[in-house]
Amino acid sequence: MRYVVAVAETNSFTRAAERCLVVQSALSHQIARLERELGARLFERTSRRVRLTPAGEAFLPAARQCLDAAERAAAEVAAAVGEVRGRLAVGLIATVTAADIPGALRDIRRRYPQVRVSLRVGASDDLIEQVKDGSLDVAFLGLPTTARPRGVVVHELARDRLVAVVAPDHPLAAEPAVDLRRLSTEVFADLPAGTAGRAQSDQAFSAAGLVRDVAFEVTTADYIARLVRPGLAVALLPSAYVPQLAGVVTIDVTDAPGRVEYLVWSRFGRTPAATAFLAVLGIAAEDRPGA
Repeated sequence: MRYVVAVAETNSFTRAAERCLVVQSALSHQIARLERELGARLFERTSRRVRLTPAGEAFLPAARQCLDAAERAAAEVAAAVGEVRGRLAVGLIATVTAADIPGALRDIRRRYPQVRVSLRVGASDDLIEQVKDGSLDVAFLGLPTTARPRGVVVHELARDRLVAVVAPDHPLAAEPAVDLRRLSTEVFADLPAGTAGRAQSDQAFSAAGLVRDVAFEVTTADYIARLVRPGLAVALLPSAYVPQLAGVVTIDVTDAPGRVEYLVWSRFGRTPAATAFLAVLGIAAEDRPGA
């Protein structure tokens, strides 16, 4: 199963063998043996490429789940004798400010050197699904106040409000505050439509009966700021996040939408490494599952 996953991820028997620290002939032999046992070919091989067959596509998710379960079983045994090891896969949105995630990951690596740490940045909705399917152990999210993560265990970290971000020479830059109606006349940069980060602003303008022009859709808040600095657009961003952005001016929004940061993990238990990570963050693990 490890060999199949390695070939699927590298699209190469040669690179998969290097990753698995075996000679290519041994890897190929074992995969061929597995194909005979399953009665189906898992890969299509040509002189130029390797790709999964439909049978391989069906086999791969279950193979990953089996490998994760085996790794988790080994980690549970180690934890029973006082040793924390195994995988810690963390997901987050880029604008999380309620926790010092790099600091927590540093502490985990120092205290538990046998824990294999990985980090993935993405959109909140995608991160929730990855926690559900076991790809991630924990995830840090940012959602509108009208939404709550479902199908995972939920710990609320902090609440915040969005603020307007404009260029230093923008006509609004000298104003102490602004409302959504005034902002609706501006051109916006925002996250892609349909994402939780975008929904925070969309819902606020819609509730106020306003329409705005989102001309620039980008995937990171940092790039939003790069569009704001030269005056191409204005934006709404979390107030706790914008102090890290240089070259922009922040303005309070009188009727600003709210935002909640959450930490979530699987409803079906935590790995020893995930439990240790929560402890490093000072978070108790008795929080309630989402609906």
